[in-house]
Amino acid sequence: MKDKGLRPILLLAVFFAALDLVHGDLSYSVPEEMKRDSVIGNVAKDLGLDLRVLSSRKARVDFGGTRKRYCDMNLRTGDLITSERIDRESLCGKKASCLVTVDLVLENPLELHRVSLHVQDINDNSPQFNEDLIKMEIRESADRGGRFSIEE
Repeated sequence: MKDKGLRPILLLAVFFAALDLVHGDLSYSVPEEMKRDSVIGNVAKDLGLDLRVLSSRKARVDFGGTRKRYCDMNLRTGDLITSERIDRESLCGKKASCLVTVDLVLENPLELHRVSLHVQDINDNSPQFNEDLIKMEIRESADRGGRFSIEE
């Protein structure tokens, strides 16, 4: 007869072991269309890591199976840099927010840091209207900061 109390204890031990592997989260705001090799942020400084640790522990950015690599690590400086231009519209479409999540992996011992990249829209697509001129009448008594819809 198996001991039924052993399984929950084993699951709890595995949970806490996995929790020990995941350390801190980092979050950066990135304007879309940044040039290649632009600095997003300094991961070493933000995580409080010595620069020698990055190369000795083979720090790398993992994109979880996707073929696109939007950023990379400069092991000499600790900078997270863009490896290609990020086009917010092709990445997130018309969503209100655009988030790219990657993992920073350090080896020996294994350490994971979740890095969130909030891609900011730079308004590179001008609005298009059916008419060149739209006339609106707004009363003087209208609330300050009020919004008015434009009929299409």
